[in-house]
Amino acid sequence: MATSSDVSSQLTKLESSSSNPQQRAEAYTSTLDTIISSFTENALSTNLVAYVNSILSDSIGVIHSRPLLSTFLDRFGTLSNDSKVSAGSEILEILAPKTVSYEQQDTALKFLLADAYEADEDFGSSAKVLQVITLDSSQRAVSDDEKAKVWMRICRCYLEEGDSTNATTYLNRVKQVIFNVTDAETRLFFALSQARISDSMRNFLDASAAYYTLSNESSIDEEERLHTLRQAITTAVLAPAGPQRARQLGRLYKDERASETPEYSILEKIFLDRLLSPAEVKTFAAELKDHQLAKTADGSTVLDKAVLEHNLLAVSRLYQNISLPSLGALLGVDADRAEEYAAGMVESGRLGGSIDQIEGVIHFGAVKGESGGERTAGGLRAWDVNVQGLAEEVERVTTLLQREEAAWYEVQVAG
Repeated sequence: MATSSDVSSQLTKLESSSSNPQQRAEAYTSTLDTIISSFTENALSTNLVAYVNSILSDSIGVIHSRPLLSTFLDRFGTLSNDSKVSAGSEILEILAPKTVSYEQQDTALKFLLADAYEADEDFGSSAKVLQVITLDSSQRAVSDDEKAKVWMRICRCYLEEGDSTNATTYLNRVKQVIFNVTDAETRLFFALSQARISDSMRNFLDASAAYYTLSNESSIDEEERLHTLRQAITTAVLAPAGPQRARQLGRLYKDERASETPEYSILEKIFLDRLLSPAEVKTFAAELKDHQLAKTADGSTVLDKAVLEHNLLAVSRLYQNISLPSLGALLGVDADRAEEYAAGMVESGRLGGSIDQIEGVIHFGAVKGESGGERTAGGLRAWDVNVQGLAEEVERVTTLLQREEAAWYEVQVAG
């Protein structure tokens, strides 16, 4: 069994050897095999570092060092992840001032080390190693596909770490070249990362649209497509109430696959403007991720806000007017909070109505008259609103008939 002193002595002899390059290369390879077979853990790492120091010494020369380093990397790739991590970072430090001379080998080592970090679920360290890979090289041509692949890998590592800021930085780099990228897998990862970043930054409507696009991608297997459809439904439910969200919910509800998902029940109720019960909300919340349960400025979660706004819209479908205390009771909050949310939705145009603060009553569907006063039904604009509501109800009924009585529907449409 060889010892570290034996290896050190052998490496010193090889550095000063007058043998021809071929014989010296064979001797180095033999020494490397001895190191790998004779040592474990810390001793292995120490001797691997010593080996690399030796083959990169000035006495060997760059021309002969390159093939020796390539052979080393072939052997290095077969070692355990612990050995790669332990020795790899030190070897990168040795290569750092010589990267220009060993660019190809330096890049290969960084990929091996990144693989080892990711296998240990240390995605942050993997991202840091990948970040220093030379992609703008004067010695080799790096295609947009290769650049995008590295940047997407860094982006995904940061997403695994929950660092959406750095993930966005690298996603934006990919955006600059994505139209030149031909690799289908990279393009898919790009689309998925866009959805995940929008999700993590709580841009739920954008996330839902991106997830839904992915759910219709034929190159993805069926199980993954169903998973992204579920994500599309979840993020649509969490999005702020309003016309854009209503359109997205409509697309999802009409998708035949939606009924196969656990989220279908809450999707149906929201699409049909039915009130959500606390039990249903609790069941839905159990499947949410941490960032989707984050607290907002008023102490409520994103889900609490989304449900409250939905239920407020549902109440507006059932009542022409209602007192604020009664509204609060229906929504499960106090009158002041019910008024605050209603006022915000009216102001942003997501809820038609007005609030009489003196009487403590909210009137749904109220519109401004020519004199500046408020009036409900009877005017031309109120008529327009009612017609629009009727059209929406007809659309909902049509959708239900298409889903529940498909054969009859086809006959009627054909006729």
